Amino acid sequence: MEERSLRITGTDKTFFNKITSTLTRILIPTKIGINGMLISMKRNNVIRAFENYRLDSENYDNDEMEKKYDAAYEAYLSALDKYVMDSIYKKVKNNTASEFEKNALSKYYEVTSLKENEYIEYKYRKQKYLIELDYEGIRIENKEKLLERYHQFYIAKMDSLYKAILKNYSIKVADNTNNYDSSKEWIYTKIFYTLEEYIQNILSLKIETNYDESVKNVVTEYERYESYEVGKLDTRDNIEKNMVLLGISRKLFTHSLPLIVAEQCYEKLLKDARVLVQDTKMAAKRERAYSMLINLIEDYNIKLLSTKVYWDTQKARNEYKTFWNQYKEITKLKETDFIEYIKQKEILFIKNDIKKLRTGKTDYSKILTYYKRKLVDYEAMRQIKNSFKSEGKYIKVKEVA
Repeated sequence: MEERSLRITGTDKTFFNKITSTLTRILIPTKIGINGMLISMKRNNVIRAFENYRLDSENYDNDEMEKKYDAAYEAYLSALDKYVMDSIYKKVKNNTASEFEKNALSKYYEVTSLKENEYIEYKYRKQKYLIELDYEGIRIENKEKLLERYHQFYIAKMDSLYKAILKNYSIKVADNTNNYDSSKEWIYTKIFYTLEEYIQNILSLKIETNYDESVKNVVTEYERYESYEVGKLDTRDNIEKNMVLLGISRKLFTHSLPLIVAEQCYEKLLKDARVLVQDTKMAAKRERAYSMLINLIEDYNIKLLSTKVYWDTQKARNEYKTFWNQYKEITKLKETDFIEYIKQKEILFIKNDIKKLRTGKTDYSKILTYYKRKLVDYEAMRQIKNSFKSEGKYIKVKEVA
């Protein structure tokens, strides 16, 4: 089963959409006869086993139900994997495949070649893909009663698979946590892509079907995320969108994406945002980038650092306590003088960020100058004028050979 498995990465959504629609047609029972009947039987078995397992979850001895559910799930995946992959392979072998099917098989071998180096990710993404494929087939057939039953299994299983994938990424990011490693850039990209994939495919379904009361806590952030889906996003929009994704992850994936990893993801976004402010030439765009950076600093400090329990040093902990107390005092202005509240909050964030940037290795001289100009505008820093005057005459001295 592993040899014929398919893992789809997030780099080619067009390919994924095409292969989903094409392979879904292969899965429809009326078109594939006995293969479809076998898949339907295995699907019904796994749904029934899941329902019994869930119904009996409060029983102190639930091992037997869990074993039956695992066995049914394995058989279900095997049926999907075998018949879908064999169908494409046989068409290519018999030279009856379309160009798309040939490309699909080529992509299949390309993806499975990653198994040696990324087997854990491969294992979970393979399961996720096959289940998504069958789910799409059920939706196209529009079998409402089956879909209603399947939703419970589908959401629960996809939840566990996404958590497993994110946990795998977290382990990689947490390695050598004290040093920022440029080789981790791709892992950060995968984390953000996976979070977005989950929100689009699973969280949206949870909200639509009222699957879980807990999702109500993230509805506001989900609606905020949806506003970024329309149109082409620029660098600022992408950083902001990823900030929203991290905010949602703090409520949905606290164990799979632990605080120490989320902190590094925030620091990666902060670095990108500062560079954007530094490099943007147009004043209007730079102000928009700066506004986004201030929001990101607030998210990082309030949503993440305020929940941090273990600090690297006592000094760092005390510094944050001082910052937090100042922030709480400023928050009191929110009801009485909102404009002053925004101003004082911004001054606090700028001063706090200046301290961090002075101790880092990256050259942030441009943004430090920008920060100081902001503080001068807010009358939070005095501008020292250059009062030096030169007197007398300059006399050119003839050089002696």
